[in-house]
Amino acid sequence: QVQLVESGGGLVQAGGSLRLSCAASGRIFSNLFTGWFRQAPGKEREFVAAINWSGDRTNFADSMKGRFTISRDNAKNTVYLQMNSLKPEDTAVYYCAAGPLLSSWSQSYNYWGQGTQVVVSS
Repeated sequence: QVQLVESGGGLVQAGGSLRLSCAASGRIFSNLFTGWFRQAPGKEREFVAAINWSGDRTNFADSMKGRFTISRDNAKNTVYLQMNSLKPEDTAVYYCAAGPLLSSWSQSYNYWGQGTQVVVSS
């Protein structure tokens, strides 16, 4: 099994930046994809971005293109989500997940972290 732990969330002003980390441990498969999702209070969970093992395939939700980047450091078993030009509507709990497909569908992922809170003030 794979265990995922998110970190790096916090409070930031609009226009600022945060970098989230997703550290993996346990039985790690080299062909696993990693996705980021977020969920705001009272809202449904939505897809943010995903990346494959080698980092040469990525996918982003349209609202995040140009502001967010996803990358990974396999030597550290860690995936990153760099968030720039943050907006108040980016406020949410951010989750990382791992699964066999590069997908925007949450049910494609088998392993989930506990989430990290991001709050963007105006």
